Amino acid sequence: MTRKIADCRKHPSVTNCSLTIAGEEEEVVRAATEHAVSVHEHADSPELREQIRASLEDEKVDA
Repeated sequence: MTRKIADCRKHPSVTNCSLTIAGEEEEVVRAATEHAVSVHEHADSPELREQIRASLEDEKVDA
């Protein structure tokens, strides 16, 4: 199974957040949503979760 990554550095923010979250897709969506709500003051909603899910990238594994 391919691990997914959510990388705050790819999204503009006033705090210049550098957090990267990696894991299985549902884990990353859950953790990234909690981070977006607690740190970036977003409202938890199905729309936020879908935006996060759409922004996930596959983790690149060094060979």
